[in-house]
Amino acid sequence: MPEQLILVDGATFFYSAPNGDISESKPEGFFYEDVRHLSRWTLTVDGKPLAPLTSRVVDYFSARIVGARQDEHEPTLSVTRDRFVTEGVHEDLVVTNHADEEQRVRVELAFAADFADVMEAQKHGTFRRGRYSAEAGTRAVTLTQNREGYRRGTVIRFRRAGRLRRDRVVFDLHLGPGESWQTCIDVIPMVDGSRRQPLLACGSFGKHAPKMPIGLDTWLATAPELVADWDPARHIYRQSLLDLAALRIRPREEHLRWAMPAGGLPWFMTVFGRDSIIAAYETLPFQHELAQATLQALAELQATEWDDFADAQPGKIVHEVRRGSMAATGRIPGAYYGTHDATALFLILLDEYERWSGDRRFVRELEPNARAALAWLEGPADLDGDGYLEYLKRSDSPTALDNQCWKDSDDSIPFADGSQAEPPIATCELQGYAYDARLRTARLMREVWRDAENAKRLEHDAAELKRRFNRDFWIAKRGHYALALDKDKRQVDAVASNMGQLLWSGIVDERRAERVVRRLLRKDLFSGWGIRSLAESEVAYNPLEYHCGTVWPHDTALIAEGMRRYGFRDEAGRLCEALLHAAEAFGYQLPEVFAGFPRDETNAPVEYPDALKPQAWAAAAPLLALRTLLGLDAKNGKWRSSPHVPDALGKLRLR
Repeated sequence: MPEQLILVDGATFFYSAPNGDISESKPEGFFYEDVRHLSRWTLTVDGKPLAPLTSRVVDYFSARIVGARQDEHEPTLSVTRDRFVTEGVHEDLVVTNHADEEQRVRVELAFAADFADVMEAQKHGTFRRGRYSAEAGTRAVTLTQNREGYRRGTVIRFRRAGRLRRDRVVFDLHLGPGESWQTCIDVIPMVDGSRRQPLLACGSFGKHAPKMPIGLDTWLATAPELVADWDPARHIYRQSLLDLAALRIRPREEHLRWAMPAGGLPWFMTVFGRDSIIAAYETLPFQHELAQATLQALAELQATEWDDFADAQPGKIVHEVRRGSMAATGRIPGAYYGTHDATALFLILLDEYERWSGDRRFVRELEPNARAALAWLEGPADLDGDGYLEYLKRSDSPTALDNQCWKDSDDSIPFADGSQAEPPIATCELQGYAYDARLRTARLMREVWRDAENAKRLEHDAAELKRRFNRDFWIAKRGHYALALDKDKRQVDAVASNMGQLLWSGIVDERRAERVVRRLLRKDLFSGWGIRSLAESEVAYNPLEYHCGTVWPHDTALIAEGMRRYGFRDEAGRLCEALLHAAEAFGYQLPEVFAGFPRDETNAPVEYPDALKPQAWAAAAPLLALRTLLGLDAKNGKWRSSPHVPDALGKLRLR
């Protein structure tokens, strides 16, 4: 039985205990567009919570919960809660008497809404800000909040009348032998007075009125079929597709034909520049619509002016979009641009999308956005004009990030002695992304936008960057690339996974590639499940530290693809095999991150506390691993394959 039950449909999700309840003492709730519209939702039978007998997600937007009255050794009463999330929430409630005599039963549903912003709700307890009101009618209750002029509300509507109060409803039932009683409940979020009705009603369980342009069945049917000797591969593949389907969103302000991947459940069901781009890249051979939607949404959100509070600069690609009350009241930016890699990754994805789709018309439409991104890359992204990308936080928002690379926690860029680098910081993988982005944009310039002059210039600049990078970032005494350069241009000398992504970007000097591959596969970096974010030999290493010793599946998948790029197919296969075995051990579903403990005879990877699952770039990591193993590439929409699969995995084939 799951530890929590999470149902999602776009930016709407319902996060509860396995018995379907939401507790006010935990970070649970029903969330709509970054605001918690239910902070309490507890069902009791004769004064006691349900004891769940089964709690099963039918698909990502619906679940069936069957429970019994507590303290009954042989239950004589069952309660079924069929719940689905479609814009709002709909719940069918059925109470059945299994005894051979009549029973009197008291069913009570208690509810509350604190309207906490999703960032507040991640903490334990409820939040009370602004003015609240509650009005109860015969069959509906309306809960509202006014927070500095921004209004949210929740309407709870019951098909059957009970004893309805402002915080609960009570049904007193008289059930004969074998008799069932049922009712339906709608939960309707309101945003500034506008009601968002559930798309399905009573008796619709098992159906779906999708917010997505492609329904789940079609989504699965249009993906290639994986044929595998190693049976877990098929389960991992299917779970990846299911997780990515669950994470699809269509932001209201962006006019998307398709849906893009959100960051992850439960707290990041929103546009997330870097995460969405990498997840879309990993998924391209299997579902290229995610990439098109990601590119379109990010192009529409691209910064056009300077705004220090949002860390925005013209041409920069957004890091995160928030639509909750904190953004609406100006406490945090609604669109935050504090990431230094999403802009280069945007250009990388645009080129890769064209290779797989052959969709030059769309790429021509995004030419102005690509040129604006390139202008940022060649201008404001380089703070001191030395040719490298350095980041420095400008925003005073409480959620602004000090580190603006993919390892964006405060302590993620350490020296070998454990001290932290001070900004402005130029991490090594940022330079790799900038190199790859220049070459890919040069190809688009020449082949799609008919600009041979700028294409030639970009290729020259990329070659010069590669030459200088290999001079300034290589630590000859230690035999590896520096993690970063700090504010004084000192080499940050800790051994970290970042240098593995340099292989993916292609900036590694070919004469050093083998040395880098061997260093990555040493036991202090390679745990047996994947590449640690920081080597075990480093002072700052901790197997449970978010970016200083854990294993990130997307990171390992990108590194493996980089090894393939440089011709190290055996080594790439070894990493992909390890990642797929980790997915098998996690029940076919890779979490966002897991602990960096070494693999041993127990074959049990260790969970990282509070890791998101599903999370977009982790869900898509097995897909990139499959691409690496099968040697898949594309040009003008045509596939090329050169498989190199470890013997232990047997044969793999896509059709």
